[in-house]
Amino acid sequence: MPDLESNKRTVVEFYELAFNGKQPEQAVEKYVGSQYLQHNPQAPDGSEAFIGFVKAFPEASVDIRRVFADGDIVVTHSLLKFTADDRGTVAADFFRLEDGKVVEHWDVLQPFPEESANPHPMF
Repeated sequence: MPDLESNKRTVVEFYELAFNGKQPEQAVEKYVGSQYLQHNPQAPDGSEAFIGFVKAFPEASVDIRRVFADGDIVVTHSLLKFTADDRGTVAADFFRLEDGKVVEHWDVLQPFPEESANPHPMF
């Protein structure tokens, strides 16, 4: 049975080290398995593609607000910013882990809205 708390820590540390720590190579080396399958249709498979993406946005940061785990899947609900003055993108990222390492990723992204038809916050 997967260790849900350990899996959650792995994903949070992976994303925070890559984006906030500006060390995507170290994040991949420490937290990614032998493969990194990508389900975002705009992103290629592989660790090198992930590293390239993070490096292409040197001001990027991620503010993880919620983390959920179910079996070998961890989901984060976060605010991703590409520059300091960016309103941000609300992201739901799904990661599959295998033997404690990240091996697969899906995401659902939405620009942080300027206005809302209801009074409920994004987080």
